[in-house]
Amino acid sequence: MVREETPRKALSDIRVLDLAGPLGVYCTKMLADLGADVIKVERPGGDPTRNLGPFYRDDPHPERSLYFFHFNTNKRSITLDIETADGKDLLKRLVKGADILVETFPPSHLEGMGLGYPALREINPGLILTSITPFGQTGPYRDFKGSDIIGLAMGGLMFIGGYPDDPPRQTGASQAYHETSVNACVATLAALYNRDMGGGGQQVDVSMQECVAVALQYVTTFYDLRKEIVIRNGTVLAVPASYPPRRRIQGLYASKDGYVNLHPLGRLFELVDWMASTGLAGDLKEEKWQRLIGIVGDAKGLEKFMADAEAWARWVREEFPHVDGTIADFIARHTKRELCDEGQRWRVPIVPVNNAQDLAGNPQLLARDFFVDAEHPELGASLRYPGAPYRLSETPWGVARRAPLIGEHNAQVYEGELRLSRERMRSLKEAGAI
Repeated sequence: MVREETPRKALSDIRVLDLAGPLGVYCTKMLADLGADVIKVERPGGDPTRNLGPFYRDDPHPERSLYFFHFNTNKRSITLDIETADGKDLLKRLVKGADILVETFPPSHLEGMGLGYPALREINPGLILTSITPFGQTGPYRDFKGSDIIGLAMGGLMFIGGYPDDPPRQTGASQAYHETSVNACVATLAALYNRDMGGGGQQVDVSMQECVAVALQYVTTFYDLRKEIVIRNGTVLAVPASYPPRRRIQGLYASKDGYVNLHPLGRLFELVDWMASTGLAGDLKEEKWQRLIGIVGDAKGLEKFMADAEAWARWVREEFPHVDGTIADFIARHTKRELCDEGQRWRVPIVPVNNAQDLAGNPQLLARDFFVDAEHPELGASLRYPGAPYRLSETPWGVARRAPLIGEHNAQVYEGELRLSRERMRSLKEAGAI
């Protein structure tokens, strides 16, 4: 039998030194999962993110952090204190053979240790140094510290999250960090492509504030072109302050087992027909309500309707609550899956708001083999991970190994690649350098 060769990975010939904290850890994960040899440089004793929960089987231990597991698949780990003279020397030796170094230190921190880009470029002219900070390497805010919530707030995304009468809301799951990491990865790959085309190495300056701000889509454009500030609008899209409050049938509704997002657009008649087929349309099939549904379900008709102050006031005060309440009651009597499946049949745009359990059993994700398993011999278990958000037919993404243990690859890197003797390794460890 002929054994199939393991497919070549997109970045299998690239080495990355990972000195990134939470702000850039997803950037290096993406590089590692694309096949790059990512060496995570941890302080002796382990990276601080190993202490972030949740933990495997609720055991708070630096080798059981599910956070660390997720963000460090396919990486190798070495321990190194770059604040020491020996540590700096070892990092410089590693830089000689690296293509990319990703770091999230404050601006000028590495320069203060003699490890800034000019010094590293002297060692390796082709090095891509990706520096990820809250506000960038220049400007009046360059030295400000910043967490995920600060990135959301200073980038403008937090202002449009929540309800009009409530304070701005933070989105979950470190979205500012992840948005920054994605942009950092794209910029790093662009710099790598430029180098491979003969352009040489360079420093990539990534600002979290700018990464969040650029993702606001139409929000800044509205102000730039119309001088209108987009406001929070609850469960529907944020809108300019001059727009009326939500009085259209759309947004989040509570179902029997969670929430769904309904945006019927020009399909309100079909929605009511669907409700009538289940006996839950109430009086919405009557002529009065059919006329109103035809008006508010059409963009041009709604604009004219809003111009009639008396008619619009009556809709807001009496008619909208009745229509909206009848639809809400219909939705509350069905599960998310039922609503999604029947919505497809009636061609009404309604989708489930999936939680983690829903995603784990989602038929589309399962059909595409989205989830992958990685063995954890030290735990005596195989854990399931989210997979690739893209598919490369010739150089596939993949999880080849679980996140590394603390300093798991010290001997492999220091002895095997840098040719340090065991005696030298012992002295470095005793001195706290590794």
